[in-house]
Amino acid sequence: MLTLLIVDDEDLARLRLCELLDDIANACPTRVLGEAGDGLAALDWLQSAPELPDALLADIHMPRMGGLELATHLEKLQKLPAVIFTTAYDNHAVQAFELNAVDYLLKPVRAQRLLTALEKVRQHPDAGKAPPRKLASLQQQVNGGRSYLSCHERGRLLLVSLAEVLYFKADLKYVIARTPEREYVLDETIAGLEAEFPASFIRLHRATLIARRALAGLERARKDDDAYGYALFRQIPDKLPISRRQWPAARALVLADSDDAT
Repeated sequence: MLTLLIVDDEDLARLRLCELLDDIANACPTRVLGEAGDGLAALDWLQSAPELPDALLADIHMPRMGGLELATHLEKLQKLPAVIFTTAYDNHAVQAFELNAVDYLLKPVRAQRLLTALEKVRQHPDAGKAPPRKLASLQQQVNGGRSYLSCHERGRLLLVSLAEVLYFKADLKYVIARTPEREYVLDETIAGLEAEFPASFIRLHRATLIARRALAGLERARKDDDAYGYALFRQIPDKLPISRRQWPAARALVLADSDDAT
């Protein structure tokens, strides 16, 4: 018997899935452990549930956090459930899923198609566990990148809103994400973050990415300093080095921001 979590922001969509599961119960017995209205609620549920499900039925498009972004955070759970995505007809999304060989169901979901997907997970438990890079690529194609990053801290999965990150800094094999309140240690790479969020962050040094909106000003370094200059922030006293090569880009960004303000 497969255990499931249903994640969809529409009450009727969740109800229909439960009814379809009842219809196919003889062929594929399942037990619904819970329901959630979006990805954030699903992550909260998964962290407090006494039993983790074998699989999630997750809608792609939901407010706050969709199914694709939800799936990118699941790898940090102790037990990685399989994910079967659901979506209203969307040529772009469907093409992306087919190219990446990730299972999905078109709404309105049909009983036979649901049965096929569940049987695939039951017979091959890893079938619905797409690699993180593949999920990140899909998220970029369909929804334009993540809204949250995640990390483990004291046995809990913490979400870091991208909108709150002021900068990323490489630290050995990890990356430090700095918000106005604190730092988070992420299992990410500077290169990967730069490629995923080019519109929001700019690389001003080999080891740092700075949020474009957070850059308040520049400071020239002393002659005996390793850096050419430093980036200053609006909300925190930190100063990050800027390389000679990136100084013109940093200066242009500050000047453009001051022009917009006037």
